[in-house]
Amino acid sequence: MSSDETAHRGDPPSAVSPEYPAGAQPAPGWNPPGYPPPGYGQPAYGHPGFPPAGYGSQGYAPQGHGPQGYGPPGYPPPYGRSTNIMAVLALVMAFTFAPAGLVLGIVARRQIRRTGEEGNGLALAGIIVGGIMTAIFVLFIVLWIVAFAAFSGSGSFGP
Repeated sequence: MSSDETAHRGDPPSAVSPEYPAGAQPAPGWNPPGYPPPGYGQPAYGHPGFPPAGYGSQGYAPQGHGPQGYGPPGYPPPYGRSTNIMAVLALVMAFTFAPAGLVLGIVARRQIRRTGEEGNGLALAGIIVGGIMTAIFVLFIVLWIVAFAAFSGSGSFGP
């Protein structure tokens, strides 16, 4: 039994390696497996509380103090300008009842210019969508009247 078998964890390895017979030496530059090369070791570090020699203070907080606490809570940010309700209604009505959306959009843009509220884009969208939908609705009614007039002039509505 070698001296390494009786060693405890953390003990340094024994000076005599069991891999070599008595009097045998390893080839120069060769190290046995598991052993670091000669001159290799952990780098030396200075004391963690002091900067290296020759360097000034690097802006660290004094040692021995914990992190600083938070200050009192601040005030909430001020609210921005409110959105014009008529501009929101203009966009909603442009999809449900297009002529009302068109009219509400025009009125909302006038109010926004006067009061400085938000919602100019909503009012403009209400005008555009309301105008397009109203034009399509008017075109549909005109085509329906023309078709009704064409069928009524011939005198026959059935087979």
